[in-house]
Amino acid sequence: MLIIHAHLQVIPAQEEAFLQAAKALVAASQAEEGNVGYTLMKSTEQEYHYTMVEKWKDAAAVAAHNASAHFQAFVKQAPSFFAAAMELEVFAGEPVKL
Repeated sequence: MLIIHAHLQVIPAQEEAFLQAAKALVAASQAEEGNVGYTLMKSTEQEYHYTMVEKWKDAAAVAAHNASAHFQAFVKQAPSFFAAAMELEVFAGEPVKL
């Protein structure tokens, strides 16, 4: 499994438009083959900061998602929503044995 955290700093005046677009993105992404979870989280520490937490079965599922019409539509809108470049963190979803 792959886990992706996409950190998003939203322009305050664009927050409502971002949330509407994100709502459609989340719903469509959750319905994709290979999706294990797709959730938008709002920071309690930074204003207008959100993190999209994505869980995917494998790299092929991520690639299919990135090529999907709903994701590409969101990507085209994204520059109007964000105050800074998106920061991505990608994790292997295997537990670490200690």
